[in-house]
Amino acid sequence: MSPHTSYSVSDIHIESDGMSCFYNSEALSDSGSSCIKTGFSYGPNEYPEGNATEKRIRPLVPGIYAPTVAFFDEETEDLDIDTIKKHAIRLAQAGLHGLVTQGSNGEAVHLSHTERRIVTASTREALDDSGFHNMPIIVGCGSQSIRETIELCHEALLSGGDYAMILPPSYYGALYTPDSQLEFFTKIADQSPVPILIYNYPGAVSGIDLNSDVITKLAKHPNIVGCKLTCGNTGKLGRIAARAPSGFMTMGGSADFTLPALIGGGKGVIGGLANIAPKACVEVFKLYQAGKIDEAEKMQAVIGRGDWAAIKSGVVGTKSCLQSAFKYGGYGRKPLPRPTPEQAAAYLAEFEELLLLEEFLMKGCRQEHIHTDKEEEYPELLELEKELAQ
Repeated sequence: MSPHTSYSVSDIHIESDGMSCFYNSEALSDSGSSCIKTGFSYGPNEYPEGNATEKRIRPLVPGIYAPTVAFFDEETEDLDIDTIKKHAIRLAQAGLHGLVTQGSNGEAVHLSHTERRIVTASTREALDDSGFHNMPIIVGCGSQSIRETIELCHEALLSGGDYAMILPPSYYGALYTPDSQLEFFTKIADQSPVPILIYNYPGAVSGIDLNSDVITKLAKHPNIVGCKLTCGNTGKLGRIAARAPSGFMTMGGSADFTLPALIGGGKGVIGGLANIAPKACVEVFKLYQAGKIDEAEKMQAVIGRGDWAAIKSGVVGTKSCLQSAFKYGGYGRKPLPRPTPEQAAAYLAEFEELLLLEEFLMKGCRQEHIHTDKEEEYPELLELEKELAQ
């Protein structure tokens, strides 16, 4: 086995009750572990069919959430469980308010149902073992049919997930009536054992863009508790935040508009950039909450430039940056391309300013850690670091 423990689906058995999964003992002979628990804090009878909102033990709180990256063995493309756990712990320790598995950065479209459950279960176990018992996990459960989406919601619960995040169906988009999306989300919410968040990401669903009227209407369902707006429409976000029921989690979908989302009434952001710079993403939220708007604006500018690099390169660039800067990350599953050394260096260069800010924040914002040697390249970063160090 490689230094990182990786598992193929053939090494895994998940019991029919969904409450535990076991690995092939030979495959784990050097890992010191034989089981990933998927029941965690509750038994199979604690959550009824349908609306489970009042039963949640890990509430969603305003803040910054990361859609975590899925990691694979570089040769076999089997799941790299050790790195999945390591990454989840790093994000939690940086102060994030929750994690999302099986999002776009998590390569959900490249995972089988079994692998999805393993990723979520591994993430939950890592958080619990590290003392982050109360950190919620949102699980991407989007599928093209109501039936399979409900199935994925059940699997999310049994794997340790607390909420489901769901994209609108799109494959037969030309055939849907105006009420099709309302019916899709309503029927799923009626039957899901976990509360759901609507995931509005036109780029991933053939341009389907749910408007504020639709989302506000769905927000009245007791088992629909939030939305992620990767459409980037702050006007839409503001309308939903103003009209949705109290407590509805209206979330931005990328870190480059964290501050606009908060000013517009949003509760926070679910942003892929938090995989690279979780501390910086959280700090913008904290500065805004503390009323330090000038510092928040300056930090938002740095984050916005970094997020543009992530948006352009997607999960390929995110993994490349993690590999270059933090020595883990690997590659996406094929057919995603693997960056050449020259491309990896170019990705790292685009993230440099953001990585310097993250380093400064992780070291405690001390005067001696201001990047004075980078003043010519990043004058705005230096100005921000000097203000934060006062």
